[in-house]
Amino acid sequence: MDNRIIIEPGARQNKYWRNLWNYRGLFYFLAWRDVLVRYKQTSIGVAWSVIKPLLTISTMAFASWIFKVNVPAGVPRILLVYAGTLPWLFFASTFTEISNSMISNVNLLTKVYFPRLIVPASTVIVCLLDFIIAFGILIICMIVLQFNPGWRILCLPVFLFLAFLVSMGAGLWMAALNVKYRDFKFVVPFIVQLGIYVSPVAFSSETIEKSTVVPAVLKFIYTLNPMVGVIDGFRWCLLGGNTAIHFEGLFISIGLSIVLLMMGLWYFRKVERTFADII
Repeated sequence: MDNRIIIEPGARQNKYWRNLWNYRGLFYFLAWRDVLVRYKQTSIGVAWSVIKPLLTISTMAFASWIFKVNVPAGVPRILLVYAGTLPWLFFASTFTEISNSMISNVNLLTKVYFPRLIVPASTVIVCLLDFIIAFGILIICMIVLQFNPGWRILCLPVFLFLAFLVSMGAGLWMAALNVKYRDFKFVVPFIVQLGIYVSPVAFSSETIEKSTVVPAVLKFIYTLNPMVGVIDGFRWCLLGGNTAIHFEGLFISIGLSIVLLMMGLWYFRKVERTFADII
């Protein structure tokens, strides 16, 4: 039997995507560890996943009421805001966790080899659990308000996947940059804080499109935000026939999400071999 080990230059890179599957046990371990840290090793545990969306929704609903944002006929204002806040919270938490994932696992990165992409990917699981809890609260609100979303709710996973593409693409860029330039850890919360105001969370896209005050150039720039199509899609799925989906913005969001993910993967793969040396 020939037991020779042949070392070839670049062999590790050539088998990178296969190694992602071979190291799936590490993915499960990191994901389960994040879940335990989030829910078990905190003073209020799962309650934080309930309190956080409720506080955000209350703030956005109050802002929507103060500025007298138009609400589609038959749709409670709280549901309009909730349907916009739900995908935004998933994006914000996923983007933040992925961006900080490499810095949070310094000891692991400097000791053993494994595909580094496993680290940011594993953080998505705990964010998905937060989303499921917040979605459960939304279902309870719909039952209390006797609001029927209709068959469109079956399309919700499509827009959830689109939100994942946006957060993963942007998060990989920030995760890689955060290793070399630690200043980027201050950029992440700024992006999240700014993004909630330029995304249709407390208002609807129809308000922007029908506005005679907003110039056409700014309306176009507004559609370049990939979360616009995601949030509009969530409202289309959850609020029934009283809300319309804007296909132009949706197609732009899909295109930008795919490009952002591909570029994020490219840059992350390009610099990940240097992580252990400079982290």
